[in-house]
This record gives sequence, structure tokens and C-alpha cells, in this order.
Amino acid sequence: MAASEENSALFPIFILTLMALPLVPYTIVQLCHAATRKATNINCQCSVCFHSGKYRKSIFKRISKFSTYSNLTLVLLWIVMAVLVYYIKHISTEIQIFEPFGILGVETGASDSEIKKAYRRLSILYHPDKNPDPEAHKYFVDYISKAYQALTDPVSRENFEKYGHPDGRQGLQMGIALPQFLLNIDGASGGILLIGIVGVCIILPLTIAVIYLSRSSKYTGNFVMHQTIYAYYHFMKPSLAPSKAVDVFIRAAEYMEIPVRRTDEESLQKLFVLVRSELNLDPRNIRQEQAKFWKQHPALVKNELLIQAHLTRETSSLSPSLQRDFRQMLALAPRLLEELMKMAIIPRTQQGHGWLRPAIGVVELSQSIIQAVPLSARKATGGSSEGYGPFLQLPYFTESVVKKISRKKVRMLQDLRDMKPEERAELLTQVAGFSADESRDVEIVIEMMPYISIDITCETEGEEGIQEGDIVTMWAWITLHRGNGLTGALPHAPYFPLEKEENFWLLIADSSSNDVWISQKVNFVDEATAIIAATKAIQELKEGSGDSAREINAAVKEAIDRVKAGSRLVMSKFQAPAEGNYNLTSYCLCDSWIGCDAKSSIKLKVLKRSRAGTRGMVAADELPALEDGGDEVEEEDEYDDDYESEYSEDDEDVKGKEANGAVVNGSAYVRGDDGSSSDGSGSEEN
Repeated sequence: MAASEENSALFPIFILTLMALPLVPYTIVQLCHAATRKATNINCQCSVCFHSGKYRKSIFKRISKFSTYSNLTLVLLWIVMAVLVYYIKHISTEIQIFEPFGILGVETGASDSEIKKAYRRLSILYHPDKNPDPEAHKYFVDYISKAYQALTDPVSRENFEKYGHPDGRQGLQMGIALPQFLLNIDGASGGILLIGIVGVCIILPLTIAVIYLSRSSKYTGNFVMHQTIYAYYHFMKPSLAPSKAVDVFIRAAEYMEIPVRRTDEESLQKLFVLVRSELNLDPRNIRQEQAKFWKQHPALVKNELLIQAHLTRETSSLSPSLQRDFRQMLALAPRLLEELMKMAIIPRTQQGHGWLRPAIGVVELSQSIIQAVPLSARKATGGSSEGYGPFLQLPYFTESVVKKISRKKVRMLQDLRDMKPEERAELLTQVAGFSADESRDVEIVIEMMPYISIDITCETEGEEGIQEGDIVTMWAWITLHRGNGLTGALPHAPYFPLEKEENFWLLIADSSSNDVWISQKVNFVDEATAIIAATKAIQELKEGSGDSAREINAAVKEAIDRVKAGSRLVMSKFQAPAEGNYNLTSYCLCDSWIGCDAKSSIKLKVLKRSRAGTRGMVAADELPALEDGGDEVEEEDEYDDDYESEYSEDDEDVKGKEANGAVVNGSAYVRGDDGSSSDGSGSEEN
């Protein structure tokens, strides 16, 4: 009995040990990570963002930030461990090991008279005739009587003193750390045990596997539905304008699953009146256009009206149910916009090139959604090629304010950013009519806006010049600057209800043929990952060039210093096309700020092959090919651009910018710093 209870008591100790082995070191790592985490504010500190409540450090938000699944699981496991420790401590005082001398309260080696005297004393206390308590009776029979018998019998006492047990030498005893009910498997206990084994070992893993497989068959690794990717790929056009990108964006399967309620009809009708000017309806036949709009799938109608309500900042008129749907749409928007961008730059030609125009359209749509700026506000007006949309991302700016400052020859956002702080404050207070606090908020946002500079080099490793068929290595250093000194930061976006990191896309493209040669996403937040990627890329590049270890170490150290200073290295390779001069353009596009992009021209000269062999040639079957089932789609009139993108340019503009790119020995090199951008997602090697 005692042995059985002892084995049962070992079960919680066994469980406690299994939990403590991984939990203690994991907790130490998490605490060290939290202690070394930077406390720098990377969000906008203007009063508009503060009053929006998005970054306010309330107790509820602090708890919500802490209440992640991993943290809650960690706390729950520690609570379980604390309960186990208390339980083990409690049962250890209840279980008494059979030790005759200790039970009788005499010293080891006591005489028979001392043992009898102790037995009589305990009998007065625990004998059933003296103490009616059932527990006393049980203790007297199980312990006191057995102890007295073991010590008064000469053989039993000799065995106990010699071997530690009244019955003499004992063989090796082994116990199992299981609870008592599992040790007495009979009848109902056996059935319960069998059901538990079947449930835990068979049914539970099968259920988890079914849920995982059903989810994985529905979603991609980026948690976007496969049906969404198919729709985006199918509806993507080579000349997709930003205003038409909305029509593709709202076709996501995640959005189509949002329920359309009858109770939403009245609110949607009112919303239609407010955003009708943004729906690209033909005013010459407005009635038929409106009827055609309402004949669409109800989910498409609802999705477009909600997106346009956000762009025009008319969300205050939404009903509570529409507010919930609207917030769900915006929560999914960054992830879906990234997938839509990937569908624009996915290889569509035999050369493995994507499409430039839809890629720019998707980024401009993303900028407008994050900043809640209507697409119509980005049309070229007056002396501004970018419209008044970029100004609307600044606090307190309206179309009337933009007209006032345009009289002072401030027609573009860059004109306002290039002014000195004193001149800018004077302009805003005296011309725009801002107060000192409002002017200060504008200054804070302008200091948050990024500037981008790009150094790009294209060359063939170990060779002079670039010849057709060569594998060309492109490496670009992208540097981000802000007025407030930060590198990675969250954009000023008070109308976007969720936190959104800045993302950048580097595109090397031929604007005349609408081909994207190279595309890469860049990150300015994760410095550690950027250092690892840059170090690996520089080492491989230098080792391939045959440099010495000292030269490699020096280059790696220089790269690490540049990354810490706010630069990111992007490297990629492509096969040189046929002989000729190619006028390419590099774009560094930010998906969160309007008017903060960098653009410059690259002149690439490819020579006729004169070297022996086909070094670096890529077989035709190794070129990126169009995905199965995706036929190349011809350009359609319905996707013609209804407003001129800020990146639109004709052949004459390209030729006029060729001087910006210098060609030396067939290697193209360009430095561009005409714009600005912000955060992104990864300095990676293609």
C-alpha cells in the first residue's frame, strides 16, 4: 500500500520535471530578449496620431500587446508548474514511509521495555477504545501495531536493523510514476483508460491533421487564400491603372466571404451617394452606369463602396455592422496588396519579366489606402504633376489649403519638404492659417517622411564589360534618411486603424516595353537580418572574384557599417539580353507614403559575344515561364489609365534621362537620390 502511494506520488514530480526542462530555458531567453529590446518610439508623435488612439499606451493596449498566444501559453504553463509544486509539497507531508522506530517515537536500538512503554503511550492516544476517530483507528492498525510487532519479534527486529526491513533482505524494487487510478485498472477504470488512450493518441492527432490539411489546402504560406491568388493572376492586365487596380483588389476571396446583409442596404445606398464621384462612372450616361454598378455581385458592390469610403474619409456614416466589416477589410489589406504586387511582377514573358505598369498601380493604390487619399486627388492639376493628393497625408491639409500655398509657388510636396523649418512654419501660419501647434504637427510628420538614395551597379563578375548571354550581377545599396534620425519607423497614417510597417519595392524595369527585369522587397526594420544577408552576399561576391581573406573581411566590415547607418544591400542576377543599348529605370517605391519614392535611369550596354564558350548561359528551359493555365492577356480598353500616373513617361523622357546613367566598360552604374521612401521588408539575395 505504501509503495503504491509512493509510486503514485512520483507522477506529479515526473510531470513537473518534463515541463521544467524546456520551459525554464525558454523563459530565460524571452526575458533576456525583452530586456534588450529597444524602447525607441518608431511611430508618429503628432497629436493627430495620438488622438486616433492607435499608438496610445493605455493599460488595455499594453495588456493586449502582451496577450499573445505564446505569452499566454507561457504564463499558463508556469501556473500549472506552481500548482504542481504546491501539490507535491502537500502530499509529501501526508505520505509516511514505514519506519518502526520513528512511528513509535523511540531511538534506533531502543530496548524492549522502551518500545513497550512507547507502544502503551500511543495506544492511549490512538487505540479504538480510547479514540473513536476513524482516522486514529486506521493509523493505529496500519502503523503503530505493525511497528510494535516488527520490533518486538526478535527475527523481525534483527532483519530491520540489518537490512532496513522487517522481512529481511529485499530485492530490487521498481516503481512507475503514474496516478493511483491507472495502477488499479479494472472495470470502469480500464474503460476510461482505453478511451483516453484512443482519444489522445489517435483521435486528437487525426483531428489536428484534418484541420491543418483543410487549412493548408485553402491558404498559402502567407495566409492568403489560393482562390485569391488565382483571381488576382487572372484579372491582372499589363496596363492596369491604379483606379482599375481597385477592381482587382476587391475580388479577393477573403473579401467575397464577408457577409452581405439586408440591413446594410440602406447604409450602402447613402454611401453610394457620398463616393459616387470616385467610382469612374460615365457622367454622359449616368443612369445606365449606376444600374450597371448595382447589378454586380453584391459582395463586389459592398467591397468597393467600403474601400472608397475609406479613401474619401467618409467612414463616419457607416453602420456598426459595416464598421466591423470595414475594419476587417483594412486588416487584410496589407497582406492582399502584397500578393497583388507579386501577381504584377510574376514572370509573364519568356525572358522572365513581369509587368511594370500594374506594379506601379498596385503600389499607388497601397499608398492611397494607407493614407486614406482618393485616387482622383492624385491627378495632375495646375502646376503639379502629382496633384494635391500627397499633401492630404499631412495633418490638417485640405484641398483649399493646398490652393492657398500654391500661390506661393509651393505646388508639390517636395517643394514643401525642401523649405527650411522656419520658412515652412511661416508659410503654414501666415498663408495656410494654421496655429502654432498645428504647424508643429506638420513639422513632425515631415520629419517622419523618408528620403531614399540608391547606388546601383550592374557588371559581369571577373570580366570586362557585359556581353550577350552573360550572367549579370546587380547589386544596389539603398539608403534611407529621415529628418528625425530614425531608420525603421511606422508611417503617419491616422485614418488606417491598425499598425502598418513601411514596405519598399525595388524595381529595375524597361518602361518602354513595360517589363520588370528585377524586383525585390526591402526591409529597414530588422537590422540583424539585413546584416546577415549583406555579409553572406559580400562574402560570396568577393570569394567568386578571388579576393584574399583580408580584402573579404574589410568588405564585410564596410557592409556591416553601411547597414547600421541605414543602408540595405539588394543583390540579384539576370541573363544579359541581345546586343544593344538598354534604357532602364530603377524605382524604389514605398507602399505607405505618397511622393516619397526614388527613381533614376540606368543605361545598360550589352556587347556582342566575343569570348569563347557560353559562360553563364542559361538554357531555355531554365528561364522563368508563365504559370500553367495563365495565358498572356492582351491589353483591353477597359483598363486604360483614367489618370496619368506620376511614373508615366514616353520615349522622349527616357532618352532625355539617359545622361543620368554612366556606362564604363559595359558596366552600368547609377546613383539616384531624387525622392524618398520608407521602411520595407528585406535585404535579401535573389
